[in-house]
Amino acid sequence: MDTSDVKPRPTLTLQQAADMVLQLYGVRVTKIFTLPSYIDQNFLVVDGDGTKYVLKIMNSEDSKNPAQMAMQTLAMSLLQQHGVPTQMVMPTTTGELMSLEEMDCGHGSKIYCVRLMSYLPGKPVAQSPVTLQDLYHVGKLAAFLDKTLQQLMTPDSDILQRDDVIWSLSNIPLVENYLSVMDGDPLQDVIKAAIGQYKLYVEPKIVLFRKGIIHGDLNDHNIIVTPLDNGHHKVSGILDFAMLMNGYYVHEVAISIMYLMLENPSPMDVGGAVLAGFESVIPLNDDERDCLFLLVVARLCQSLVYGRHNVQKYPDNRKYLMTTAKNGTRLLTKLWELGKKQVEEKWFADASTYSEK
Repeated sequence: MDTSDVKPRPTLTLQQAADMVLQLYGVRVTKIFTLPSYIDQNFLVVDGDGTKYVLKIMNSEDSKNPAQMAMQTLAMSLLQQHGVPTQMVMPTTTGELMSLEEMDCGHGSKIYCVRLMSYLPGKPVAQSPVTLQDLYHVGKLAAFLDKTLQQLMTPDSDILQRDDVIWSLSNIPLVENYLSVMDGDPLQDVIKAAIGQYKLYVEPKIVLFRKGIIHGDLNDHNIIVTPLDNGHHKVSGILDFAMLMNGYYVHEVAISIMYLMLENPSPMDVGGAVLAGFESVIPLNDDERDCLFLLVVARLCQSLVYGRHNVQKYPDNRKYLMTTAKNGTRLLTKLWELGKKQVEEKWFADASTYSEK
């Protein structure tokens, strides 16, 4: 759906957010800070005892689907029970795990879904000097997460069949509708060519991909890590289940590889590490492996194009929306120059060298 004329992002002030926490949760805020977010609004909240929380206010479009929010909360709870570090959703004073609040953020009165969550310590992978062995374990955790999420397959899980989401890797041709934002940029030709390759080689094979419930957005800002004494890192948090969907396993690993390459000083070494970890739990079939390069490139195209498109809608959030553009332009150019055969040969050769350490 093209929401170019819709302004769904909430824009509460710090005081309004603090008042909301007190009103809904009975928590008196002593400190409050804004946290980065794409088109939602996040705040770090500290109470009188020094306990930290994250207040998340969903954009008005996603807030129209409270059943999806409930499924996301259920997913986080399930994963916690299986040892995956996810946030706990705090109940309101009336025992609800979310609250639908009507507010006017300058674009007319809209409904926004509000949740207060526990705070997870650590730093995003994007800000951490992670090792390739760390990335192996990130890939392994991503696959374990997906495998665990299959327990959510119930009649209610039909709501996770989100075929209309423009960020889905099944919907790459939709990027063409937004390509005008790249007018004058030589990268536009690369993106057009990548979409053409996707249509030619990936679309016919989608029916051969294995489906399952996936996180859908395991990017380098949604994976939190803490340092260990041996120079490695452990994952201390998996954030933001807003893209939880009934998707494809190969999409999960492609999305992770793309974002984890962005801030890594040796981006071409990332794919093999993440893939090896993922395949230690969920091995890809030959068709999924054959499409991996084009899926990674396709996600990069999505992020670059939609990022630039959304900057036009939310210029005040430019720095966060253009995060991918900082290194992504150079990365896409490099991947396309090297080509599918050379990159995949390296990824698959590297993946074969990894083991538990």
